[in-house]
Amino acid sequence: MAEEVRPEKCVVAVDGPSGSGKSTVSRRLASALDGVYLDTGAMYRAVTWSVLQAGVDLTDPDAITKIALETELSIGTDPLAPHFAANGTNVDEPIRGSEVTGAVSAVAAVPAVRKQLVALQKAIIAGHPRIVVEGRDIASVVAPNADLKVYLTASAAARAARRSAEDATDVAATEASLARRDKLDSSRATDPLRVASDAVEVDTTGMGIDEVVAFLLKLLNSKGV
Repeated sequence: MAEEVRPEKCVVAVDGPSGSGKSTVSRRLASALDGVYLDTGAMYRAVTWSVLQAGVDLTDPDAITKIALETELSIGTDPLAPHFAANGTNVDEPIRGSEVTGAVSAVAAVPAVRKQLVALQKAIIAGHPRIVVEGRDIASVVAPNADLKVYLTASAAARAARRSAEDATDVAATEASLARRDKLDSSRATDPLRVASDAVEVDTTGMGIDEVVAFLLKLLNSKGV
């Protein structure tokens, strides 16, 4: 099926909460499309790492903005080996740690930070003919004209089980942490997590990764892109 989808220009927006399968699905879909992959959540995490390194008060939006504007990001978009660096330091591992995870929603809620990173995300999208972009506001803000808009979701239990398996953490604690992030991300004033009106909502609770990717490829083929 992958061979059927070879558009000259193809932008796929994949939104959804943590643990819904966005990252794995998006990377595999990007590979199937011979395209690149952009993890916008990792961009916010990289800036958060920089903010934490600077010892900035997470309740001070001006201080957060200053660090965000000063942070130089290096973003690798190869779906087989995506990578991130902040100010020359590889941050692939630390941005997935508990400290960054606990602080990223606060940093991502700062309007000036979102404005800066959304502009960068749009520039990256414009620079690639085929790209799969994942995040929380891709279909509604970053790529409103995407060829395919998808909102991946799953039950709270399934999401917690997946994330705790990745992080080797307690399932109950993980479920509580995900619920906290969901509330913060969906209630922030700027670019909240939501389902775009023209997005296809896919519940991945009982689906395998290959099944989800095949379904998305079918949707793309049906659109003729």
